Amino acid sequence: MKHIINYLGALLAVVLIGSTFTACSDDDANGSANVGLGIKAFFPTKVVTNQPITINGSGFDGVTEIDFPGGAKVTNFEIVSDNMIRVNAPSGIAADGGKLIVRTADDQAESRMDISLGHTNVTGFSKQSGEQASGGELIEVYGSDLEFINSVELLNAEGVPQLIDHKDFYRKGTSKMVFRVPKKDIFDGTFVGILHTYDGQEILMPELTYKPGAEEGHWETVKTPIWTNGGTLGEINWSSDYRFASEESKTGEECYAVPMDVWNKMKAETFFITIKGDNPQVRITTGWWSTNLTADDIMPGNDLLTDNGDGTWTVEITLGNSADLLGLVDEQHLLFTGSGYTVEEIYFAEEVWVPGGNDDVEVKVPVWTNDGTLGEINWSSDYRFSNAESSTGEECYAIPMDTWNKMKSEPFYVTVKGDNPQIRVTTGWWSTNLTADDIMPGNELLEDNGDGTWKLTVDLTSSADLLDLVDVQHLLFTGSGYTVEDIYFIEIVSGGGGSGGNEVVIWQGDGSAGAVSWSSQYRFSNAESKTGEEIFAIPMDQWEVIKTKTFYLDLQSDDPQIRVTTGWWSTT
Repeated sequence: MKHIINYLGALLAVVLIGSTFTACSDDDANGSANVGLGIKAFFPTKVVTNQPITINGSGFDGVTEIDFPGGAKVTNFEIVSDNMIRVNAPSGIAADGGKLIVRTADDQAESRMDISLGHTNVTGFSKQSGEQASGGELIEVYGSDLEFINSVELLNAEGVPQLIDHKDFYRKGTSKMVFRVPKKDIFDGTFVGILHTYDGQEILMPELTYKPGAEEGHWETVKTPIWTNGGTLGEINWSSDYRFASEESKTGEECYAVPMDVWNKMKAETFFITIKGDNPQVRITTGWWSTNLTADDIMPGNDLLTDNGDGTWTVEITLGNSADLLGLVDEQHLLFTGSGYTVEEIYFAEEVWVPGGNDDVEVKVPVWTNDGTLGEINWSSDYRFSNAESSTGEECYAIPMDTWNKMKSEPFYVTVKGDNPQIRVTTGWWSTNLTADDIMPGNELLEDNGDGTWKLTVDLTSSADLLDLVDVQHLLFTGSGYTVEDIYFIEIVSGGGGSGGNEVVIWQGDGSAGAVSWSSQYRFSNAESKTGEEIFAIPMDQWEVIKTKTFYLDLQSDDPQIRVTTGWWSTT
């Protein structure tokens, strides 16, 4: 086996950075050719002063001027090719937006879509004044038009201002931006950070107490599944197979009715889908095909689509980026269509910091969280759960099948809140119980967390009768004197592993490429510059680390002769 290994102190996560939107004409699904001077697409469609814009079209070699709505004209821009122009948005764009116009000496072309003017407005932060922020920690920023934040200013370890560029943000969207505090190079003390925007705004952050991160540890990306394809749905070809509704608006046309708490979270937060296909064309629209999330279909090269390097892709979805779509999905549902791909799963992704050291560390993987709508139990059936296939509407949450099956085969945990809880775990029909006696303080299955909550361990395999019935009769937590706060699994992950850090495999050969003999089969590219000549396209976040840090090659040979060069053999 041949594999490249990178020794890092932090686990690398494939992170989607930013959200870029493309505007285009309403061509057919496969696009249409342009002849002569014309604007086919531009992105982003909402801008502020100094915002970089890319215009795609044809006949651009002779363009001398670009007109923006409101009379703003630009003559200083970059003609990348006959089909592409890069320009920074000028000041003076009309507040209500309008068309873009490109001009040559004897011709002009106008965009079909409008360009609009944005303005960043920050409404809150995940950290409040007086709180501590540790190195390596994620900080969230909330508001509107946050995609125009292009850097965050913090103090480095010496107390000198440093900028975190927008390309290094953990997540960047219109309603939420997330950045990571530098792990070690951060001032140990209290100060106010600054958010900078393209158009010159300086937005003050809360005054936080910053601390460098621990020597050891890493971040774990934890997936919370929304839906998983069980293999019954195949490749899309402009079909409506992958249509999703909320539980309250289901019509039978959807492949899955999403529980309301999860649906509302999908409308408010970024979520992700994994798709499988060689060259996917993804359109995210309503079940009525009435409006789309993005003006252009999402294809390889789009910032919302990340190549996972294993034949699958990750699509980042923030429904809040399209007010029109967001306003319609409750009634018209959500549809993933297009061609050349299969939807494998839909999920939320959160990062959890795993402290260092050699000891194993518990990581909490959520199944369900009470959003505050359900209160204290008094021998009621409020906390009834079903699987997605046996949903009857009587349950508070229908659990995706893969998670349900895992709950039937592995221990899971329930956090309850109450002074003296009496817990009965039974079926929705109250037909048989998990334990002969109700679970109360003193029972070994119930652990006092010391903060007014308790940790309940549930192993459905310990009751064969209950296990046989839950698929049909559902699972119920009843009793008295407590509120269910959340349900979750615990996964054990390795800690820091000592001074050497953790070993992260970037690529591993399967033996098919064989031995090198001055050949080019072991050629690697990054995900954005792949040409098909490489054996593996490395995700961009790992590529950037490879360029800046030491990595290692593990090879098999008695007497190797190794040359590390470019794919063009131009330098070594």
